[in-house]
Amino acid sequence: MGEVTVTSTSSAAPPTPGSPGGSGTSGASGASTASGLPAIPSQGGRGPVPGVPQPPRRTAFAEGVDQLRAAATTEPGRLRIIGALLAVLVVAFGAVTAWQMTDRSSAADDVLHNSQPLSSAAADIYSSLADANTAASSGFLAGGDETATTRDRYQRDIRNAADKLSAAATNSAPGSESATTIARLNKLLSEYTGYIERARANNRLGFPVGGSYLRLANDTMQTQMLPQAEKLYAKENQRLRSDYADATSYPWAAIGLGVAVLGALVWAQRRNYRRTNRVLNHGLVAATATATVVLLWLVAGQSFARSGLNDSYDHGIRSLNVLHDARIASLKARGNENLTLVARGAETVKLADGDVVDTYDNNFRTEMKALGKGLTEAERLADDRPGKAPVATAVGGMEEWEKRHKKARDEYESGDFQQALARVIGDKGDKPTGECFDSVDTALKTAIGHEQTEFAQAAANGRDAMTGLPLGAAGLAVLGAAGAVLGIGRRLSEYR
Repeated sequence: MGEVTVTSTSSAAPPTPGSPGGSGTSGASGASTASGLPAIPSQGGRGPVPGVPQPPRRTAFAEGVDQLRAAATTEPGRLRIIGALLAVLVVAFGAVTAWQMTDRSSAADDVLHNSQPLSSAAADIYSSLADANTAASSGFLAGGDETATTRDRYQRDIRNAADKLSAAATNSAPGSESATTIARLNKLLSEYTGYIERARANNRLGFPVGGSYLRLANDTMQTQMLPQAEKLYAKENQRLRSDYADATSYPWAAIGLGVAVLGALVWAQRRNYRRTNRVLNHGLVAATATATVVLLWLVAGQSFARSGLNDSYDHGIRSLNVLHDARIASLKARGNENLTLVARGAETVKLADGDVVDTYDNNFRTEMKALGKGLTEAERLADDRPGKAPVATAVGGMEEWEKRHKKARDEYESGDFQQALARVIGDKGDKPTGECFDSVDTALKTAIGHEQTEFAQAAANGRDAMTGLPLGAAGLAVLGAAGAVLGIGRRLSEYR
């Protein structure tokens, strides 16, 4: 018998249901991945099957990051990134510099043309009101012999106060505290002038009630109008100090960004040198030069501006504030001196030590002390001969005023009212205290005018130090950014 050989036709596993050779569903619907997980059905390459979960799509930002990482793996890609960052930094430096210096230049201009003039106007309102009150009391004492000069002085002061209030109202924000104060002063000014006219009319007719109206007018002035005017003056001074602070503060953001830009440019050039052994890249050198110019201009310009503005404050505003206060004290002292004779002892006050003294004479002494302190401080602050001379004149006038006042006071206390009146408002032959007051007031006006000129010159110099800096910084920043891009572009051309 022969040997039978059995041959295997295949060693493969039998087809499974769903496979290409097996019975069941098609392979597309039953295929499995190598890991044993079912494959995602498709529609013949036309997109995902509806209802079947899909993997989340990547965001544009994530794809951009991947592209950036891919670019950073090559030298040309790294150079493009470096060039873009340098350009952005330089432009940002120029923009921040222009922004910050524009703000400071605007604040310096406000100091010169807005807040300081308004502060000075507020002081003029106070002085005009106090001087009008003094002139009114002097005219009342003269009675029917009131001079045209005294009457004109009163009317001029009232007109000046009204004009200054109108100007201040125009420059005040509606609904602000200053606007409310100005409206209150305008109302009180009408009431005050009404009291003065009643006092004058009754005084000419010889009615004693005229004195009551004058004291009522003075009380309105001293307890309501002058405090409101002082409040307005303080508010405008606060605004002035705020503008000074804004104008003199260093632009630290721009300075810090400028230092960072220079550091980045130096790093880029050092990197370029280490990879190419070339000392200079013309584009990067140009960018570095422009950034350096902007930074130096920024620091120098702000320093000079700060110096000028600080000088205008130290030798202008401080002196002006002291001189305005001294003039106000002299005006109030003169008004109280006149009212001492008007009231004739009808108003008294009890001091801390128990003494009862005439109210207006006590106020006169208080204001004269304030005047003396103010003139001493004004002499100290005056830094040139034209500034010191009028203050010295005012000091001499004040000392003579005190001597004459003592004589008038002695006459008054001895019962000689007419002689005391002559020593206060008489003519030159009587050597009146009014002559000394006029000398002090004129000298203080001269000193204020000089310090106002000193302030304007120093503040203008400070503001001018920033002229052109915002536009110049922006223009140079654009040139610097262009230089950085061109410098990097030159390196990129070597890879083409």
